[in-house]
Amino acid sequence: MSKIEHNMSLTPEAPAKLSTTQRLASGIGLVGLFILVLALANVNFPSKTLFLSLSLGLIALGTVIFANDLYLGKHAGIKNDGVWFKSLSGRGFWAWVLGIVLTLFYVVLYWFPQYLGLNADGENTGIISLFDPLSYLISGNPASQWFVYGTLYTLAILTFGYKFILKYRNNRYEVIRTFSVMFFQLGFAFLLPEILIRLNQPYYNPANIWPLNYDLFTDYKINEFLSAGNVGVIMLAFGLISIFVITPILTYKYGKRWYCSWVCGCGGLAETAGDPYRHLSDKSQHAWKIERWVIHSVLVFVTVMTIAVLYSFLGDSANDFWLTKDVFLWGTAGFLTLLFAVIMIFKRKELAKDAKYGAIGYLVVILSIITLNYFSGNGNIFFFGGYQLREWYGFLIGAAFSGVIGVGFYPIFGSRVWCRYGCPMAAILGMQQRLFSRFRITTNGGQCISCGNCSTYCEMGIDVRAYAQKGENIVRSSCVGCGICSAVCPRGVLKLENDDMDGRINSEEVLLGNDVDLMDLVNQKSK
Repeated sequence: MSKIEHNMSLTPEAPAKLSTTQRLASGIGLVGLFILVLALANVNFPSKTLFLSLSLGLIALGTVIFANDLYLGKHAGIKNDGVWFKSLSGRGFWAWVLGIVLTLFYVVLYWFPQYLGLNADGENTGIISLFDPLSYLISGNPASQWFVYGTLYTLAILTFGYKFILKYRNNRYEVIRTFSVMFFQLGFAFLLPEILIRLNQPYYNPANIWPLNYDLFTDYKINEFLSAGNVGVIMLAFGLISIFVITPILTYKYGKRWYCSWVCGCGGLAETAGDPYRHLSDKSQHAWKIERWVIHSVLVFVTVMTIAVLYSFLGDSANDFWLTKDVFLWGTAGFLTLLFAVIMIFKRKELAKDAKYGAIGYLVVILSIITLNYFSGNGNIFFFGGYQLREWYGFLIGAAFSGVIGVGFYPIFGSRVWCRYGCPMAAILGMQQRLFSRFRITTNGGQCISCGNCSTYCEMGIDVRAYAQKGENIVRSSCVGCGICSAVCPRGVLKLENDDMDGRINSEEVLLGNDVDLMDLVNQKSK
């Protein structure tokens, strides 16, 4: 959509200037950030514990005061006033500045941590040393760049989550959902793994499920689990159960929202800190087509990489362990073939033409490469060694895409770039949601006034208004069930439901302009 098509998003007056309280709150938060900048410049603070507490405390305090003044003085209701008129949220000068700063931070974090003060052979310096007291308190070890990142990441979700709750306080679903992502980030993603390290157990975040946790099946991680005894075996077993049992069941009942909007840290940051940028997502059909091909290509990449890594880890003799290279390889090929066959036989009507061709093409390519490499006798699967593929995936997807682009580009392309185009977990959950989930967003086209709020504030790039105007249920695989489209609708047109499979119209084919008659689809579903 162009700016002209943002409709009611452009109708309010230009946003008012910051109040005195908001300026004071901004100053308090900036003082906290300035302490971090001083630490980055290698200023040696007399008490790291005191100054770290001051820094994080002032940042949180400033955000809370700003949010209180911004929302508590107004009536409850969705406030998106003037988002396209603000430089920071309308791709203005300050948006580009923030985007560049965030991108540079991620580049340094992933590839040049020594400039943050990381010292593997001695004491840390710079900003990492400032976080040493907190790291010693939780894990008993000095801080790393990942601990610094995890602390700031968690602080962002907690403080901006509080701001989000005030903004959407009239909507019970949004409040509970935000508390959920705050809880899982603080408890599961940040504290639990560090506490496990303190207890001499493997580092493990149970909320980080494969394929997001793409290291789960590497040799060093499996050996780490097995050497930890029963606790490690339970962790590994839970990882497998999460993939094959928990994920399908919860997605069937609730759609992908149970993870993408209630548990995932990436989604949590996008919903809280990224909320001011949700309207920037591209709603065009061209972007939608690119999204589907790119995200499923990433899923194929991580699947291929995982197969190759596990293949290189396993042995050849069944006397050592029943799961040999041959058993695993042909078992995987058989499982993928069976999975694709079941989808094509029982769910082909739910797939658009390009989805059918793409799925068949991906399967044929994977099986062909497995067969070719296996019979060539070179010992590798997919032409390259498993850990070379893992290294490429970690650089291209795990770092550059999910971090540098996924978060650094919030102010330019919206808050869910990674979720839309790169997250393999979102791709898996999306396929499950599209094919057999009970979740859907129902619409009442007779009540729609075509204001466009729902489409404007959909961070996943779905043109919700197009569905609402036709009165069609929304079962798009990319929908994360955040519920903002329903929350901003002035007429109550949209509802998030978990019901049976009846009435799920293949709206994707209709909107993509394929040769499908809407009434034929309705009649098919009614038989």
